[in-house]
Order: sequence, then C-alpha cells, then structure tokens
Amino acid sequence: MKKLLAGSALALIASVGMASAADLTCLITKNNTNPFFVKMKEGAEAAATAAGMDFQAYAGVTDGDAAPQITAIENCVAAGAKGILITPSNDSVGPALIDARAAGVLVIALDTPLADPEAQDMTFATDNFEAGLLIGQWAAATLGDEAANAKIGMLDINKDNISVDVARDTGFLVGFGIEVPDLTVMGSETDARVIGHETSQASVEGGVTAMENLLAKDPDINVVYTINEPAAEGAYQALQNAGKAEGVLIVSVDGGCPGIASVKAGVIGATSQQYPLLMASKGVEAIAAYVADGTKPAASDGLTFFNTGVNLVTDTPAEGVPSIDSDKGTELCWG
Repeated sequence: MKKLLAGSALALIASVGMASAADLTCLITKNNTNPFFVKMKEGAEAAATAAGMDFQAYAGVTDGDAAPQITAIENCVAAGAKGILITPSNDSVGPALIDARAAGVLVIALDTPLADPEAQDMTFATDNFEAGLLIGQWAAATLGDEAANAKIGMLDINKDNISVDVARDTGFLVGFGIEVPDLTVMGSETDARVIGHETSQASVEGGVTAMENLLAKDPDINVVYTINEPAAEGAYQALQNAGKAEGVLIVSVDGGCPGIASVKAGVIGATSQQYPLLMASKGVEAIAAYVADGTKPAASDGLTFFNTGVNLVTDTPAEGVPSIDSDKGTELCWG
C-alpha cells in the first residue's frame, strides 16, 4: 500500500469526466464521531468535489443503529441521488437499499458488506478476515509457547453478527490458532482459552464496560482482541483501573492516526491498518463512472468485493508475520 493511493484515486475520478452539478452522491456512515468515519467523509467529499458532483452526508448515532440510515437512504432517493455510499449498521437497511437500486441508484457498501447481494452493487473494503488474521497471528507469535495458556477477551461490536464484526473476530481466532467451526457467526469456538465475547459498540465507553465484564469473568486475561481502536482505548482504561494493564497484549483493527499513536505508546501491541479515505474516494469514482456511461464497478481478482488493502502495524514485529512500524503507519494512516 503506497501513500500515493488516495491521490491517484482522485486523479482517476477527474479522468472519468465532470458530472452535472445536479448529480448527487450520498454518504451514510454508522456514526459521525468515530475518526474512521470522519476520514471516510473527508475522502468522499473531496472526491465528489473533484468529480463535480453534489454531496450530502448522513450518519446513525451508534453502530447497529439502522433507523437513521434507512431514513437517510429514503431521503437520498427522494432527492434524486445517483449513488449511495454506505457503511451499513446492520442488514435491516437491505430492503431500503434494494428499493434504491430499483430506482436506478448505484449502491456502494463501504467496509461492511450486506448479507443480501441484491442490496449493493459492490463493496469497497478491507479484507476484514485478513485484518483479523494478521493480528491473531501476531499475538500468537508474540506469546510463543505461552499462546497455549492464553486467556483471551473478545470485544466485538454487538451480538448481531454484523459481517465486519464476524470477519474480524473469526479471523483473529483463526490467526491465533483456535478452531472456529462456523466462520459465519461469532462464538462458535469451544476453546477454553477464549474467556468470552462482550459488546463494545465499537466505542471507548463500550470498551470500558466490555473489558470490566470480561475481567469479572477472569481477572487474568492476558490477550484482548478489539473490533476497533476506540474499543481498544476503553479496554486499556478498564485494565488500568483494575491494575491489570501490565503484560496484557491488546490488538485491534483500523489503523487510524490516534490508533497508530497508541501503538507507538505501547498501549496497542498491533493493529491492522485500513484505508477508509481510499474506500470512499474509490466509491465516488465508481459512481462518477456510472453517471458518465452506466459502467458498474468490478471486484478484485478472486474476491467478491473491491479490496482496498491492509497492513499490520506494530513496533514489535513477529517472525513470519509481515508488518510495518508505527512511523510508516503514521505516514499512511487512513489515506
């Protein structure tokens, strides 16, 4: 992954041809507070401006909060939007997106694909299973022989089996060397090393509560998987409050600039870095191409989605697990 990616994506948008000023692109994120979605909005808005398109942004309040997203979808269709970019809170937004597609709107899922393939034309995303796999491999390799005695706490978004939640969770467990009988749901594993799965709502506050609940189950947890870096921050706060932070490996996914700072500070041992600005800008590029000549986006080779890449970021590399350090992660963060 090169720093040039975001800029090159914008250049490609310009080459598609300037759209009519009346052409509208909508971005609908899970919330407007997570830095991941803030960066996504920046990328989409800049790309829409470069393509000469109108732009509107909407958001839910928390992860899993579908009702505001459904209202936003309906508003975008009513406004004559040519394309919708969405990080779906859950699959209940699917019927509204199917209706949008029937009205001629190009629907691009960002980061989180919907279970119903008819609900989106394409997904632009990290390979979230690979992201989880990398942090699982790193944690196991870092522990070495002690991985056999690990006590693992899992901080997921919630219990709804959202696709991104499932992929990261199960990817981590597989990477750690734990058998996962069903990769389509969370919690199918029976390995005693997994102390439990708790809901974090992918937030700092939720991370604190989830970690407190896990410590109540087993105060000797020494590996903590987190769905994202805000949840990791909350987990660390709870561990500190309990006097348990020393010697606990915390791993995460996102690779935002604050998260990379936490890697540099030693709070997070390793994180898998995504590129949300690229997801958003490539999504707008796809909508601009669709407006220009009806072309729809294609998946990456061998995948069902357009893969925008992932890098493991850590300052304590593990043998056999490819990674970049926090300096490089800072250079690339969320491009």
